[in-house]
Amino acid sequence: MNIKPSAAIRKNYNEISALCKTTKEPVFLTKNGESDLVVMDIDTFSRRESMLKLREQLVAVEEDRLMGKRGFSIDEMNEMMTKAIKEAVNVQRL
Repeated sequence: MNIKPSAAIRKNYNEISALCKTTKEPVFLTKNGESDLVVMDIDTFSRRESMLKLREQLVAVEEDRLMGKRGFSIDEMNEMMTKAIKEAVNVQRL
């Protein structure tokens, strides 16, 4: 875990930016000894956002399953995906 005082972002922006990009970890900034901000590079942020969205979708699907909502078998999913791919290819040809 990287912790820096908030003044460091003003004085050493490039160093903190490089640290975020190198470690792929956020840098925690403190103000008067208290947690204040978190800084991270855009790739790490985007990856975390994608993971959170996926987790939300997985939780929603699991909740549906627990409530008795019917899902799809592997064969049904394969058939739907094959159909979607064929439709996408046909649209590109137009």
